[in-house]
Amino acid sequence: MAERRPPTVPASRTNPASAPARTRAAQGPNWRPVAQRDRVDTVTHRMRERLAERRRTERRRMAVTWGRYVLVAAVALVIVWLVLRSPVFSLDPVKVELSGMSPEVDATAVGAVLAQYEGSSLALLNVPSIADQLRDLTGVQDASVERVWPAGLRVTITPRVPVAAIASGDTFVLLDADAVKVGQVDVVPANLPVLDIPLGADNERILDAVLEVVRNLPQNLLERVESMGALTQDTVAFTLRDGQRVEWGSSQDSALKAQVLEAMLASGAASTADVIDVSAPTLPITRDAT
Repeated sequence: MAERRPPTVPASRTNPASAPARTRAAQGPNWRPVAQRDRVDTVTHRMRERLAERRRTERRRMAVTWGRYVLVAAVALVIVWLVLRSPVFSLDPVKVELSGMSPEVDATAVGAVLAQYEGSSLALLNVPSIADQLRDLTGVQDASVERVWPAGLRVTITPRVPVAAIASGDTFVLLDADAVKVGQVDVVPANLPVLDIPLGADNERILDAVLEVVRNLPQNLLERVESMGALTQDTVAFTLRDGQRVEWGSSQDSALKAQVLEAMLASGAASTADVIDVSAPTLPITRDAT
C-alpha cells in the first residue's frame, strides 16, 4: 500500500511574513508608509501657507484699490461742492466787467438783468440765456457774456446807434438803421436828421426806402442832413442844414448817388444851387427853387 502524504499548504497561507501585506492591502489605496505621509503633510502645509499668503496679498491689494476709489470719489465730491455750492465760485457783482454801454442803453435795465444771478454758481449760469435777456433791452443790438473764473462775468454790449428821429407827439423817437426804436427824447440830437414820415404799418415801405438812403450816406454827409422825407418810396428827398434841397428819388443806386452828391458839394458846382437832383446819378442837375 502506498504511503499517504499530508496535503501541501501554500506558502502564502503558512508564512507569517505575508500577514502585513494582507493588512496593507486591506487598508486600501490611502495607505502610505509613515515617512511618505510625513512628506505629503509637509508639502500640503506649505501649499496652504502659500495660498493663505496669496489670499492676504489679494485682500491688501483690493483694500488699496478700493481706498484709491474712495479717495478719488471724495476729491470729486469736494470739487463738485466747491464749484456748485461754494461761495468761492459764486457770482460776485463787483467782479462783473461791463463794456460797450452808450446813452441809448438803459444801464439800470442791464443791472437788473445781471442782479438776478448774484450769488449763483458760475458753473451753473446759463450764459446764452443771459445774453438773450440783454439783447431784448431797448438800445441793445447784441450782447456777449463770458465767465471769468472764479466769480466774475465779462459782458460786452453792442449798442444800437440812432441814425434818425421821427416826431411822435411832443417827443421824438430815435431809430437805428434797421428801423428799430433806440430811445425817445424831447430834443433831437444835433447830428441826427428828422424824418418827415408818419409812423405806422402803412408807411413801412416808405420808411425802409428812406433808411436805405440813410445807410448809404457817409457819416460826414449824414451829419449835414437836417430833415428827410418822402411821399412814396420813389420820391425820397432831404434838406441840408445850409438850406439846399437834394432830390434823391428811389433808394436804388444809393451808393452811387452818395458819391455823386459828395463830388458836387466838394467841387462847388452846386454851391449856389437851391436844388440838387441826383435821382439820375449819371446825369445829375442843379436848379434854383421855383
